[in-house]
Amino acid sequence: MIDEFLTGDLTEVEAAVRAAAAAEIMPRFRQLAAHEIVEKSGPHDLVTTADRLAEEHLTASLTALLPGSVVVGEEAVHADPAVYDALGGDAPVWIVDPVDGTRQFVRGEPGFCTLVALAHRGELLASWTYAAALDEMAVAVRGHGATLDGRPIRSGSPAPGSVLSVAMSHPDYTTDAQKRALLGLRTEGIEARPCGSAGLEYLDVARGDQDAIAFNWEYAWDHAAGLLLVTEAGGAQATLSGEPFRITGGNVLPFTAARDEATAERVLHALRDGA
Repeated sequence: MIDEFLTGDLTEVEAAVRAAAAAEIMPRFRQLAAHEIVEKSGPHDLVTTADRLAEEHLTASLTALLPGSVVVGEEAVHADPAVYDALGGDAPVWIVDPVDGTRQFVRGEPGFCTLVALAHRGELLASWTYAAALDEMAVAVRGHGATLDGRPIRSGSPAPGSVLSVAMSHPDYTTDAQKRALLGLRTEGIEARPCGSAGLEYLDVARGDQDAIAFNWEYAWDHAAGLLLVTEAGGAQATLSGEPFRITGGNVLPFTAARDEATAERVLHALRDGA
């Protein structure tokens, strides 16, 4: 079933992502009322009406495209954490972040996106990163490369001896041990800054506009689409233990995704020095 789907017309998935954004996200961009914005765990963890309705829209449309599939979405998991267990099940799983970069969305900034990935038994198979306000659509299919607006993209490699640009988790939102590791990036040869939308940071790595990311949290909806995008663009990824990041969890954090293996190793070396 899943193999037939992947060799079929995947533009239907792209159309579903665009339709959800057009119906539920963009009409509310810069138009949110105060009652449409709610704090979840705190002031830096927001959800809006657009997040909820876009996830509902995608849940209906994506499962209709692939009968027997299920959805692990950020808002569904917030309501029922047991939903996350589907990542380790036998059914194909759509991993959905309806609005990645909700804080930017709430502030009326264009730096947000919708993230969708398709996985089966823990393996990433395809992903869609859609920045609706920027009108950019990145797609990756396992073994078939990555595209941005229909054109192939490659991550390439940093120029020899150049300072690495790295987007990282904000140290304020980490454990003490993770904070120490991330602060290892404050070293000569690396220019690190707090990240914005995770999905857009991954996209910048995949197209060679940024050298790497270093994150300390492992929610699949934030990382699944971007990890496949970077990998299919020629990049590399690994956790602090040197093992590949697993979307099912249990990773040794922080982890990195980078333009090439050498860059990933440089970032991991700095993180280990910090730890």
